[in-house]
Amino acid sequence: MATRAGTPAGFETIYKRRSEVERTIDRLKNFRAVATRYDERAYVFHGTVTVAAIRLRLRP
Repeated sequence: MATRAGTPAGFETIYKRRSEVERTIDRLKNFRAVATRYDERAYVFHGTVTVAAIRLRLRP
């Protein structure tokens, strides 16, 4: 079922969610350790991304 101008149903919801994910990734890249990936081990990098995400979430 299509909506106006041939846009598939549910497209707006999917696009909104995708935009939210892309903006979050851009904000995470503002953290130097995440952008440059200094960590050699994957689990350490995962922890760095987790801490950055918590800091973003707690930011007023």
